[in-house]
Amino acid sequence: MNFNLTQIPDRNPKPRNSGITMVMDKGLSVAEAKNFMSVAYPHVDIVKLGFGTSYVTPNLEEKLEVYRSYNMPIYFGGTLFEAFLIRNQFDDYIEVCKRFGISYMEVSDGSVNIPHAEKCGYIEKLTRHGVVLSEVGSKDAANIFPPYKWIELMRAELEAGATYVIAEAREGGNVGLYRGSGEVRQGLVQEILTQIPGEKVIWEAPQKEQQLYFIELLGCNVNLGNIAPTEVLPLESMRIGLRGDTFELFLNK
Repeated sequence: MNFNLTQIPDRNPKPRNSGITMVMDKGLSVAEAKNFMSVAYPHVDIVKLGFGTSYVTPNLEEKLEVYRSYNMPIYFGGTLFEAFLIRNQFDDYIEVCKRFGISYMEVSDGSVNIPHAEKCGYIEKLTRHGVVLSEVGSKDAANIFPPYKWIELMRAELEAGATYVIAEAREGGNVGLYRGSGEVRQGLVQEILTQIPGEKVIWEAPQKEQQLYFIELLGCNVNLGNIAPTEVLPLESMRIGLRGDTFELFLNK
C-alpha cells in the first residue's frame, strides 16, 4: 500500500481462495479494460464478461489479452452457457472456451430450466476443462427458493466439482438473495451459512449496502461478486475500514 496505517485487517494475498472480488465487465472497450486493470488489478480476482456480451464484443481477443497480461482469470457469463445449452450446442461451448483460452466456466440455470441432476452432470464434465463456478438462484423475482433448497442445490453442485457456488442476485441486486428493494434476505443468508462454508460461496452484491452487510457479517475476506469496475477501489476501501460505513469496524478501541 502507499503508506503505513495500523489496525488495518489482513486481506488474504493473491492468488486467494477467499476474499475474492469478482467484477462484471458489461462491455468495456479495450482501452477501458486497460485503464481498469491499471488501477484495480491488485484488488480484482476474477473478471466476468457479463451475460452474452462476449458474443457481440468487438476485438474480443484483444480485450482478453489485456486481462491475461495481468494474469487475471476471465469467464463468460452464465447466460452464454445457457444460450449454447438451449440450442443443443454444449460441445460447441467447450470448444469456444478452448478457442479463447477461457479456463473458468459458469454453469447456471437462471434463464433455462435444467433438471438439477443434469446441471450437476454439466458441472462434472466442465471440471475436466477448467475451474467451474455454478450459480444458484433464479433470475425470476417471483421464483423464491426456500433456504433448504438453496442449501440442497449448493451442496450438490459443490459435490459435483464446482469450486465456488455463486448466490444469484443479477446485476441489479434485486432478486435471489435480495428482495425487490435490494434488501438482503438475512434469514436466507444465515441459514445457508449453517450448512455451506462461507469461503465456497461468492455472494453477488452489486449494491454498496449489500457489500456492507456481508463485510459486517463475514469480515474483510468475504467473497463478493457482480462488482462494477468503478466500484472496486471503493469496495476494497470498505473491506479494510477506510470508508465511513466500516470506519470503526476493525479499530481496537
